[in-house]
Amino acid sequence: MAMVGNIQARRGDVFLVGLDPTKGSEIQKTRPCVIISPDELNEHLSTYIVAPMTTGGHAYPFRVQCRFKGKQGRVVLDQLRAVDRQRLVRPLGRMTPDVMEIVLSALRDMFAA
Repeated sequence: MAMVGNIQARRGDVFLVGLDPTKGSEIQKTRPCVIISPDELNEHLSTYIVAPMTTGGHAYPFRVQCRFKGKQGRVVLDQLRAVDRQRLVRPLGRMTPDVMEIVLSALRDMFAA
C-alpha cells in the first residue's frame, strides 16, 4: 500500500488534504477528502484520486450525503482531483462501507457511456 509517513492510504480512507492553490470554482482550502482511487493504483503511484468533502454547498446529483465524525455533509464527486501524496496532511478515519458503495455507484453512473 502507498504510505503517507508510516500510514497506509487505501480507498475509503479520509485524509485532511491541502487543496490550495486552486483556480476559479475549484473547491479550496485544507479539507477532508476521501480517497477514491483503487488500492492497486495507490500501491504504485505517488498520487491519489480524491473527492473533497463539505458540510456546505448545494445538493447536486453527484454529491453523496454522508455523516463523518458526527457532522452531516457531502462527498463532492463533481470536484474529483488527483493529488500528490505530499498534499495529505493527516488521516481522519474511514468512510463507512455503505457510503463507499454509494460513492462508487455514483461514479459509475457519472462516467457511464
